[in-house]
Amino acid sequence: MDRLTNGDFTGDMTDTYAITGVTGHVGGATARALKAANHLVRGISRRPQPGGTQADLADTAALTKALDGCAGAFLLLPTVPPFTDAAHQELIASMAAAVEASGIPHVVMLSSWGADLAEGTGPIRWLHDLENRLRATGTRLTAIRSPHFQEKVETVLDAARGAGIYPVFADEADTPIPMIATRDIGEAIAQELTKQTEKADKSEIVVLDAPAYTERQVAEALATTLGKPLKTITIPREAWHDTLTTGGVPPQLATELVALYAADADNKLQPRGDRTITGTTPIEETLEIVTRG
Repeated sequence: MDRLTNGDFTGDMTDTYAITGVTGHVGGATARALKAANHLVRGISRRPQPGGTQADLADTAALTKALDGCAGAFLLLPTVPPFTDAAHQELIASMAAAVEASGIPHVVMLSSWGADLAEGTGPIRWLHDLENRLRATGTRLTAIRSPHFQEKVETVLDAARGAGIYPVFADEADTPIPMIATRDIGEAIAQELTKQTEKADKSEIVVLDAPAYTERQVAEALATTLGKPLKTITIPREAWHDTLTTGGVPPQLATELVALYAADADNKLQPRGDRTITGTTPIEETLEIVTRG
């Protein structure tokens, strides 16, 4: 039986962890890892869910109530329409206010390589701001800076299955880059939330590392998984925005993604932090899961 707290927030909360994004890849993996270790999970999502609680991240009062009394919380910042600074700064302010008002002692947040930079990184700059705002609340913050997700291949599955191509938004497809499975991220978050530390007030930046693959190697592994040949297509920078919008990505979001891809291609996104945790899941395992989905 899943160990989820119910919506009235009753009972002993000293072993309860609030998890945002519990219906998504990382939040779900975190919740499963915590429950496997026999901890209680208070799942937080924007939509009603069995055994969890509903709270919009922009609703400071609801989020404060959801965090209240928990031993720790996992927070992530979604990318939301209309994909502007104002929209994300509103969420950042609400999350920081809820953390401060609830007095929750420890927050683990999902961040990214490159979050040490204040600008020039597309959506990652919002994670830079969230890290700083959460630290300023007085909670102990553990910022988990992740490299590429292995599950990003989901965004090209239609092109792979339909047109037999594997599109790459980079200058070339043969540079190895670390790619981590979200289940490894969830394990790391659960580990950080529940571990005991002598320095209970010390905030840290934890860098995640993982096996490195070139995009061409991922394409070859995906081709094997799908049982069909795939052609790797490298899209030039000048075509990134139009390619994204033609594929249905809103123009403002496409602008942000182009900035992110450029920062990555220019090696601006570096693994800077206090210590490192390494994920071990090979890309082949993840491809088997996402292609079955």
